[in-house]
Amino acid sequence: MHDRIDSRQAARFVADGLLRFDALVPDQLNRDVLAELRSERLTACRYNDARVGFDEYFADSPAYLAVLRLPQVQAAIAGLVGPEPEIDHCAVHTVPAGSRHAQVWHADATIDPRTEAFDIQIFYFPHDTPREAGGTLFLPSSHFRRVHEFSIGRYHNIVGQTPTVCPAGTIIIGHHGLWHCGQPNLTASTRYMVKLRLNPTVRQCGLFDRSDIDHPDVMSALQSHHRWHGVEARLEILQRLRLWRSLTGTNADVDLWLTRLENEPTRSLSMAHAAG
Repeated sequence: MHDRIDSRQAARFVADGLLRFDALVPDQLNRDVLAELRSERLTACRYNDARVGFDEYFADSPAYLAVLRLPQVQAAIAGLVGPEPEIDHCAVHTVPAGSRHAQVWHADATIDPRTEAFDIQIFYFPHDTPREAGGTLFLPSSHFRRVHEFSIGRYHNIVGQTPTVCPAGTIIIGHHGLWHCGQPNLTASTRYMVKLRLNPTVRQCGLFDRSDIDHPDVMSALQSHHRWHGVEARLEILQRLRLWRSLTGTNADVDLWLTRLENEPTRSLSMAHAAG
C-alpha cells in the first residue's frame, strides 16, 4: 500500500473529476458510522469556522474519523490536497424512505476563480445503495465548467451522467467543481451519505506518487472523451493539461496544442536579425 495515490489515479481524477473506491470501508466500521448517524452524533451540516483539526471536529464521531484514517483514504487526501488539509465543512445527507424529492443539478458554493488550487469532497456511502435508493448522481468531467450553485438546475438528464449504485463502504472523492445532485429514495429505508470538503494548505504540486508518470494510461486518461463534451472535447483536454502541468511541474502536452496557444514571442524583429 502506497502512502499516496499514483500518477494513473491522479490523471483519472484530473480527467473525470472523481475517484471511486468500492466497498473500501470494512463492514463493522460501516455499522459503527450508521450508529453515529442514527444517534445524531454525526448529523446535519457543520462549517469549520473555528478551523479546528480533525480530532476536535469529529470528537463525537470517532467511527467516521476512523473512516478518514483508512490508508487508502489518507493516500488520496495526501496525493490530491497534501498534508494537513483544513476541514471546510461536513454535511450529512439524509433522505427518508419513500422520498420522491430530487435535488437539481448543482456545483457546491459560488463560482470559483482559482485555476490551479482545488478542494476535494469525500462522498461516503455507509450502506448498500441500489439504484432505487437514489445515490448521488454525478456528471464526470464537469469540474472545469465553473458554475454558480444551482444555476444549472434547469438541466435534467445529461448524456454520461452516472448514478451512484454501490456496495456499503464505497467512497467517491470528487473535485469541488463537479456537478452532482441527490436522487429520490424509493426504498423502505432511510438513505445516508456523508460528505466532507477539505481545503489544501500547500501548493498542489508534486503531491502524488509520480514513479509511474510515463505509463501510457496517464496520457490516455488525460485525452479521454466524454460524449456530452461534443465538439468542445479538445477544450476540455486543454483544461486538463493545464491542471496536470500545475500538479506535476512539467510541460505535458498533446500534439503541441498548449504549446501553440502559449507561443507569445518576445524578441523584436531587430533582435532576430542581430542574432542571425
